[in-house]
Amino acid sequence: MWWIYALLSALFAALTAIFAKIGIKGVNSDLATAIRTVVILITAWAIVIFKNQASEIATLTKTNWTFIILSGLATGLSWIFYFRALQLGEVSQVAPVDKLSVALAIALSVIFLGEPLTWKNAIGAVLIISGTLVLIF
Repeated sequence: MWWIYALLSALFAALTAIFAKIGIKGVNSDLATAIRTVVILITAWAIVIFKNQASEIATLTKTNWTFIILSGLATGLSWIFYFRALQLGEVSQVAPVDKLSVALAIALSVIFLGEPLTWKNAIGAVLIISGTLVLIF
């Protein structure tokens, strides 16, 4: 079941690149990111409230808060740089470079989370990096 959500994530990430490229013409990329963030904030809270999950906030630990906040900061910085890259480059080049995050996530999961590096994951990461280099150059 997880892969269905992952495919939906990939679909919406692709649409994000297309919509963003069209929407940021003549707009400051930081402003566009701020507007996008407000939309995401409202959407995410609407889902939490609709699903009656807001009370679960009381169960979060200090560690949960710390790493959720760090994740939010990393996401915000990623979006700021992504929108700027889209202003300067082609979607067909920016999106693949952005997806190097997959290979980086594999490496970082091994280093920081102690996840095993299987041959399948290593080959996949190398192929992603290779494909990105082909698209860049």
